[in-house]
Amino acid sequence: MSDSDKNSLGGRLRRYAKVGGTIGGLAGKMATARLLGRDLNQIEDAQDLEAALGGLKGPLMKVAQLLATVPDALPSNYVEALGRLQTNAPPMGWPFVRRRMVTELGKNWEKKFETFDRQAAHAASLGQVHKAKSLEGQNLACKLQYPDMLSAVEADLKQLKLVFSIYERGTRSLSTGQIHQEIAARLREELDYDRERRHMELYSDMLIDEKHVSIPKPVVNLSSQRLITMNWLNGKPLLSLKDEPLEVRNVVAENMFRAWYVPFYHFGVIHGDPHLGNYTIAPNQVINLLDFGCVRVFHPRFVKGVIDLYEALRTDDEMLAAEAYACWGFKDINKELMDVLNIWAKFIYSPLLKDKVTRIQESENGLYGAQIAAKVYKELRRVGGVTPPREFVFMDRAAVGLGSVFLHLKAEINWHKMFNGLIEDFKIEELHDRQSRILTRNQLPLPE
Repeated sequence: MSDSDKNSLGGRLRRYAKVGGTIGGLAGKMATARLLGRDLNQIEDAQDLEAALGGLKGPLMKVAQLLATVPDALPSNYVEALGRLQTNAPPMGWPFVRRRMVTELGKNWEKKFETFDRQAAHAASLGQVHKAKSLEGQNLACKLQYPDMLSAVEADLKQLKLVFSIYERGTRSLSTGQIHQEIAARLREELDYDRERRHMELYSDMLIDEKHVSIPKPVVNLSSQRLITMNWLNGKPLLSLKDEPLEVRNVVAENMFRAWYVPFYHFGVIHGDPHLGNYTIAPNQVINLLDFGCVRVFHPRFVKGVIDLYEALRTDDEMLAAEAYACWGFKDINKELMDVLNIWAKFIYSPLLKDKVTRIQESENGLYGAQIAAKVYKELRRVGGVTPPREFVFMDRAAVGLGSVFLHLKAEINWHKMFNGLIEDFKIEELHDRQSRILTRNQLPLPE
């Protein structure tokens, strides 16, 4: 690891200098606004934040997506501004790329490729992708991590803790300690490209029978802890399908559903980031999964809890619902709190409970979901709040993110049949055995 990649005091201080003033100012405004009852949701403030952070690389952009799922954690205009940075991050220039490639593959790295594009094909928060061609003529994608990211992650996580502390002073709905721990763990994992390579191989293993999902194949001798080289997958953005016939959009939705939930219900693994930039659509509605940094492995008992809660909502079984929430990791569940949690659960599970062809929700936009979330958080304040378990963070994010995808597609599917097809004959012992075998085979740790 080069000096610029270490979690150095100097690196963190530089990051604090770049970010601290802006985030500190935001936190101060939030505190003042909450104290005085003022509206912080001012568009010019959001534009100031976007301008101040526009040249920065790092996890702040990813954190913005997570904050979007926590109502009132940040004003909507701030979340929108940070979201634009996530999808439109400016690439690093050729001098950086050349230095980084020397560090990862050695002084004569260019001789290991037939061609290597100097201009990045795609740039995001933690790294950028260059198109290349192997000596054998295969098209490749080279994902290269930006410098000093470990220091940036640690510094930004400290800033996030500050924002969360301001949030908690203004509301009693959520205790954010477990949320912060989970975000921190996943962000640190995303910096390890060798682990991401193993995630890629894990997904190829889990989805080997899914003919409508494509996983890139890593090129091990052209990869390192800060560089992943893989075969290039051609495809087009999901939103380009919005005017396609309904039957085409339905097939894409079904393939997306299976790409995310076959790994979860059969192996206890979820892709935690259904961001529009993390997949493309190939011919015949094949899903190209492109990014495997944010992968969450769950203990089989958590998966059982997800299925048990579905059964509890379907049969109105309060005792089973309480057991399910306990399996998820919620503590001290009483009837009043469970009734509030069930408001959100019924929203998420609603399309799975109806044995008929339907859209993922009645509304054609996310406003209804936001209204449900606002109601839940208001009720949580009333009953004294809750501490969401770590496991809940990315599972909820995946469900909400995929729901957004299905909204974009305006897909009309019998979600009930698709879901029940995945969970029929579910046995926790068999899931435990399958998970143990596949994680061990791909040199990944078992869940605690």
